[in-house]
Amino acid sequence: MKLNQLIAILQSVKTNSGKGKTEVYQLAQKSALFQGLSRTYQSREEDGFVYPAESQKLTLKASDLIERFMQASSELFDLAATQDYANTEAKASIVIDGQTIITDAPVSYLLFLEKQLQDIKTFINSLPVLSIDKDWQHDPNRGCYVTLAKETVKTKKITDFVVAYDATEHHPAQIKEVSKDIIEGIWSLVEFSGALPQDRVNSLLRRVDKLQKATIQAREEANNHQVQQRQVAAAIFGYLFAD
Repeated sequence: MKLNQLIAILQSVKTNSGKGKTEVYQLAQKSALFQGLSRTYQSREEDGFVYPAESQKLTLKASDLIERFMQASSELFDLAATQDYANTEAKASIVIDGQTIITDAPVSYLLFLEKQLQDIKTFINSLPVLSIDKDWQHDPNRGCYVTLAKETVKTKKITDFVVAYDATEHHPAQIKEVSKDIIEGIWSLVEFSGALPQDRVNSLLRRVDKLQKATIQAREEANNHQVQQRQVAAAIFGYLFAD
């Protein structure tokens, strides 16, 4: 039998074992099944009335339940031992594009790694990405991404006086107060971002996908390991329920 075949049937065996043990537990609570009697009457007088005998057969014995419990458990004990021993023997290497990432990983670790890689993929998908509406450059000195300086004019309002009407022989000049904007200075804006470029995130996701596939392939390879049947139930129950 191969390990993957053992895994396929083990759940069914667990279910059947659970049902069998539950039945035994339930029977153990029915104390009446373990009781019997034989009652006879003998008159002290020779011609006295003889009452009919009473009897109640013994339905179950505790030893019967022990036997049924062992029968319900033994196959599961043996198969579980076979699987766990095999898991220490069944190993495979994770290889990506000819490069060995992990050597001789046991099945239990490959299963663990599969789940962890899914978590890593979720994490990478949550990473912030640089907005595409700006031109970003990596600044090694700052260790982040920066934009080119963008200059904008800073203006301010000032009040001035202009001649609305020139002076005449009969009227003085009329002066009008006006406000106007003048350039005060230049703003220079440089933006910083600790996010990642989209192509970097895409590259990380491709690596995770490759490692996931390689891990699954390694697990399948390890699960093709030919298992050695283990018989442990007889020794366990032989010790527990020995006379």
